[in-house]
Amino acid sequence: MVWLVEQKKLFLFLGLFGASLFIVVIDISISTAILSPILKFIILLIAFFVDTLAISSRFYSYLILPIFKQMKRNVVLSKEDPYWIASSSDSILHKEGEEYIATVYIKIPLYRSETEMAPEEALEFAHQTSRLLGQSRTPIRFTHEMRIMDKDAYLDTIKNMISEVENEESQLMAQNASAAELSKVRGKLSMWRGIFDNMSKSSSLELLIYSSVSGKGGQEFEAVGVAQQRAREAISAVSSIFGITPSIVTGDELKKFVEPEYMIPYSTISEQITKNIREEVV
Repeated sequence: MVWLVEQKKLFLFLGLFGASLFIVVIDISISTAILSPILKFIILLIAFFVDTLAISSRFYSYLILPIFKQMKRNVVLSKEDPYWIASSSDSILHKEGEEYIATVYIKIPLYRSETEMAPEEALEFAHQTSRLLGQSRTPIRFTHEMRIMDKDAYLDTIKNMISEVENEESQLMAQNASAAELSKVRGKLSMWRGIFDNMSKSSSLELLIYSSVSGKGGQEFEAVGVAQQRAREAISAVSSIFGITPSIVTGDELKKFVEPEYMIPYSTISEQITKNIREEVV
């Protein structure tokens, strides 16, 4: 793989240097009777620019190559999958060269904010955080993110409840039920519609605090094993310091960290757009 990259750099250098030399030869061979001295000087400047690109390509080929490829309809950055979920469904894998790198994500159920603590509690919390950062000899990433919640399943449940109550109202009206019974059902219907409107009119955010650790290996299982061992050490450290029980993220929930449509659920946004359109139509 490294040899192939070096070959590309060499071909790029030789190609640009050859183009510069060709431009200089053409410029010299054309007499001033055909081209004015100013145009010949401009051609020499172009040759100098191509020469500069040739020298720069030895160090910045990753920037120069896309310039020549951008005229194509499709530019393939990589033919390999950027990542895939391990067969154990508890880590994300990707390959760099001949090595596999596995990353494990750990959910930390910590719902405390330093801004809401007394000065003594905030100082103790800072000490706990410092102890946590010093627990591991290997790099661990600790972070928190605000994400848009995917409320589609919850909204579907509310829609079903509204349909059930509407059917109940229709049955009572068909049976000539008493006003008290109809009033009760209509109150329930109004409640569910209000909940649905409040939940669907704007995005809801969730705070996710997590850490991630990675491990390398010549095989997939080796990388996953190293990452899992480091994850267990991190879980033990967080549990002993904060008195909470972190958990390893598994399955499709891992996609929250790598897939934009899981970070910002497209279906929830589509629901909001559809609702806005309906409101405008009405």
